[in-house]
Amino acid sequence: MAALINVPAKARRGDVIEIRTLTSHIMETGFRHTADGRLVPRDIITSFTCRYNGTEIFRADLFPAIAANPYLSFFTVAKESGKFEFEWTGDNGYSSTASASITVE
Repeated sequence: MAALINVPAKARRGDVIEIRTLTSHIMETGFRHTADGRLVPRDIITSFTCRYNGTEIFRADLFPAIAANPYLSFFTVAKESGKFEFEWTGDNGYSSTASASITVE
């Protein structure tokens, strides 16, 4: 699935920066029924992780109440130039990754 990542390209050492992610996923709760009464199987993203130069800085566990195409926003301190790695995992073997770089001056 596609993901949109917003990480500042540059920051000063010590700046607090906002990171925003949006990923495309149906997030089917498993509680809905089809027109003929069959239960639609659950298919959700169950966790999101962000690593900054290999160190986990943010983690979220997601549940059926999260809307389709989940948007997450969080803050961290820009310490050094490097790479943010994002990982979404979920039901039915779902896995998606993305990355973004930052230059810290």
